[in-house]
Amino acid sequence: MSDLDRADKRRLRKQFLEGRRALEAPERERAGRVLREALWEQPWMSTAGTVACYWSVDEEPGTHHLVSALWEHGVYVLLPVFLPGGDLDWAAYEGPDSLEEARYGLLEPTGHRYGVDAPARADLVVCPALAVDGRGVRLGRGAGCYDRALSHKGPHTPVVVPLHEGELVEELPAEEHDLPVDAVVTPAGLRVFDPGSPVWPVPPVPGGPRD
Repeated sequence: MSDLDRADKRRLRKQFLEGRRALEAPERERAGRVLREALWEQPWMSTAGTVACYWSVDEEPGTHHLVSALWEHGVYVLLPVFLPGGDLDWAAYEGPDSLEEARYGLLEPTGHRYGVDAPARADLVVCPALAVDGRGVRLGRGAGCYDRALSHKGPHTPVVVPLHEGELVEELPAEEHDLPVDAVVTPAGLRVFDPGSPVWPVPPVPGGPRD
């Protein structure tokens, strides 16, 4: 990637972060509610035994409702633990009391860790991003930890990214190591980039999520 492309990524990160900081609390709450409902409507969710997700912070689209709903329904939910070298380890969510404060203002699970390759055993990965384009290219915060984490997922495991309105864009700069995601959830609902792909379990249910 050229220095120009890297500078473009830095500019875009700043732009999307500023946009998130300008969001009102009801907008952030709605994003989390839509995420839970849009995924919960999918028929394959009833057979998902393990989901790798993350515990959202600050202005990120909320994942707390989704994590809690999955856990309450007996799904094994894995949350990331940031390692000093920048990789992600994974541990199980076992209720709100299983989380503790960590670096960067994050909350992380305190239980047994399953290793950086734990996403290989997940039926679904819910991954953060600042933006995603129409090809599935995601723009992260620049640390590369989720790029490395996604390299461990199974070949038929879909990756879904929650986004706020305006964060699904036409095109983003991409590098060779970037792994495209399979779908996004925006305030408009679930969008699958290639419903015919063998990675995607089944086509999404028609219709948008309920308010």
